[in-house]
Amino acid sequence: MPWLYDFPVDSLVVRFKHQSNWPMGRLLAQLLGQFLQHRFDEGLPRPDCLLPVPLAKKRLRQRGYNQAAMLAHWLGTSLDLPVNEQLLKRIKETPAQQGLNAKARKHNLRSAFTLLNAEQVKGRRVALIDDVLTTASTADAISRLLIEAGARRVDVYCLARTAKPGD
Repeated sequence: MPWLYDFPVDSLVVRFKHQSNWPMGRLLAQLLGQFLQHRFDEGLPRPDCLLPVPLAKKRLRQRGYNQAAMLAHWLGTSLDLPVNEQLLKRIKETPAQQGLNAKARKHNLRSAFTLLNAEQVKGRRVALIDDVLTTASTADAISRLLIEAGARRVDVYCLARTAKPGD
């Protein structure tokens, strides 16, 4: 992730995520793609596929789109990587993570996700795609699921992360 979730990046992400400003999301995805390509050129292993963090059905109906899936598809196109939007499912409706502390976020996500076909990740390198990394609870929950299913490596690509205390 190339940026901290701070001005001006936070306002750009909010416009994309909550105000359907898709050109803003596409721009951020292009910049993230350039950052990742540079990292690949420096030796970061390329993933075998990109997996967007799934939204709960209710949240998807409310918002109308999954911003992580949109990012994954834009990144997949620019980096020539396949995207699998069907492999991970959110099976538990949970309250929004926004505003919850780390402990509440972790508890909120317990058993929230499932993997539909473990064979598709066994021995493979995968990259999880999300917009913002806050406490890493979502990424941790899904990464554990993927590793338990036999994924060789799980990376997390996102637009920004919230600052840690002392950053």
